Amino acid sequence: MELQLKDKVIIVTGGAKGIGEGIANALASEGAIVAIIGRNKEDNLLTVQKIKSTKGKAFQVVAELTKPKDCQKAVAAVVKKFGRIDGLVNNAGVNDGVGLESGDYERFIQSLHRNLVHYYLMAHHALPHLIASKGAIVNIGSKTAETGQGNTSAYAASNGGRNALTREWAVELLKYGIRVNAVIVAECYTPLYEKWVKTLENPAETLGKINAKIPLGNRMTTSEEIANMVAFLLSERSSHTTGQLIHVDGGYVHLDRALL
Repeated sequence: MELQLKDKVIIVTGGAKGIGEGIANALASEGAIVAIIGRNKEDNLLTVQKIKSTKGKAFQVVAELTKPKDCQKAVAAVVKKFGRIDGLVNNAGVNDGVGLESGDYERFIQSLHRNLVHYYLMAHHALPHLIASKGAIVNIGSKTAETGQGNTSAYAASNGGRNALTREWAVELLKYGIRVNAVIVAECYTPLYEKWVKTLENPAETLGKINAKIPLGNRMTTSEEIANMVAFLLSERSSHTTGQLIHVDGGYVHLDRALL
């Protein structure tokens, strides 16, 4: 299916690694111009170079998204370079394990800035340009908002906020024809996930137990599968879809546990 994304300028936060890199690659393969926003210049440039090596188009901006001014500067840099923004993918964040019993005020607030506040700020600063292009927003979220996980209050709260903002923005931006959706991730195998698994006493056994709990295929979702849905939601092929929380998770969240 031709997604009609050729030469569309799309921002992807955290687009240099993991799910974000998968999204950047998928969008570039559809002909979009991908603007990767991330804190590490080397990582950003590596992904840009990989995309360009396959004849794709990419650009990078170094920004620490926990700093409000960096969010504004990142959007301004993209607009200065290309003169427009056609889509925004809010993706950057990390499950940082700030729990209720083990956490504290400072770490909780830091986590909200790391995982939620910049979603708002990036959308706020990009909005005038999205209005001009009648663009689209996709927020990446996590199952933790719906299922809980334990010892991750701040990340769960952030993802609850991402879900709520997705529907709130979908309502507020109806008058501009801007669609806003979220892709909810459950178990997706990324380099960061692999790093975590390797810290465990029995990595292979733990991985096997996790896979066994995923109904469709007893395997984790790939970053490419997440990315394909994101590309579709940014495209005109999903022209009447807005305010949706779409779970790309092999049935992990909603299918009956009795299946397993």
